[in-house]
Amino acid sequence: MTKMLFNDQIMERGNLIDIEDRGYQFGDGIYEVIGVYDGKPLMMDEHLERLERSAREVQLKLPDSISVLKRNLEELVAANQLNEGIIYMQVSRGAAQRWHEFPGLDVTPVTVAYTREEERMTEVENQGANAVLTEDIRWLRCDIKTLNLLPNVMAKQKAVENNAVEAILHRGDTVTEASASNVFIVKDGELYTHPANNFILNGITRRKIIQLCDELNIKVNEETFTVNELLSADEVFVTATKSDIIPILKIDDQTIGTGSPGDITKKVLQEFRSLYQHGVKNKA
Repeated sequence: MTKMLFNDQIMERGNLIDIEDRGYQFGDGIYEVIGVYDGKPLMMDEHLERLERSAREVQLKLPDSISVLKRNLEELVAANQLNEGIIYMQVSRGAAQRWHEFPGLDVTPVTVAYTREEERMTEVENQGANAVLTEDIRWLRCDIKTLNLLPNVMAKQKAVENNAVEAILHRGDTVTEASASNVFIVKDGELYTHPANNFILNGITRRKIIQLCDELNIKVNEETFTVNELLSADEVFVTATKSDIIPILKIDDQTIGTGSPGDITKKVLQEFRSLYQHGVKNKA
């Protein structure tokens, strides 16, 4: 995995970032992570559409068209001969003297992308894992996939320190999402997940799960739910790129449902796996 995309060229990885790059100094940029299965990026169009939306929301002009960026990323996967893993890409506002306001039009945004080998989390998906609860201390535009991730990092560290796979976030009594994933609960045969507003990132996997549940005649309610409703749910699972669907068996000291992956979770997981086993059936 020695090749990287720098702006519009594939080259050897090296020290190419200016110390005054605004992504480095301010987190002034956006990013995406795209899963690669059997050498093929999954739902790349949806990820790039979200990148374009994030760019609009922070008034960042992408240096290349989405079609050019897609072609470059596909070439990067081929150059690194990636079969299983992720593409990480980010676009910062560029390098300029360190002032808080946006720099002038003479500053060009910087695109960086690389690939990393990463196996599917099949065992965790099949067996489930634990999570912890923590207060959501992030800013109020979580719908934008920006580089400002320190609160997420702190939440994930809490999970790691407690031998958990995720930290589930809540604002007061309302569950929002997790440090790097969306949260679904199952109650009486129906799914609930926080609505796609400014308090969560509208995950690409989240969106696909909702579509697949519609095809499976499983009702999904995009509604807020409380911490108590989370802890008393029949099933809980989290969704994210490449980690796909992970059943949550225990949150802090509270066992969820039977303490085993639930039937609906397993059904949705099986349907999602068919996307990369047989190709995506429909665009999310």
